[in-house]
Amino acid sequence: QVQLGESGGGLVQSGGSLRLSCAASGRTFSNYNVGWFRQAPGKEREFVAAIRWVPYSTYYADSVKGRFTISRDNAKNTVYLQMNSLKPEDTAVYYCAVRNSGSIDSPVSYTRWGQGTQVTVSS
Repeated sequence: QVQLGESGGGLVQSGGSLRLSCAASGRTFSNYNVGWFRQAPGKEREFVAAIRWVPYSTYYADSVKGRFTISRDNAKNTVYLQMNSLKPEDTAVYYCAVRNSGSIDSPVSYTRWGQGTQVTVSS
């Protein structure tokens, strides 16, 4: 089973940037598709971005399109989420997860999750 670990969260001012990392161990990401989700206090977990290995493609929620970029480093078995022009409403715990099938933007499609990393954007 693949194990996931997120890092890179923190406190940043509005308009700032952060890069989140999702490192896999146990198995390579090439067997999975990887998604980023976030969950703010009192809200449901929501889709942020996803990357498909074959064929290579990326997907974004409308709320982050043009500001966030998902990418991968095969050699490091790591998926990144570059977040630019951050807004206070981006504040949440960010999770990476893997899926084999199902809707790319639905949490129920994802079978393995990391522990999450906190992102806080101050106004």
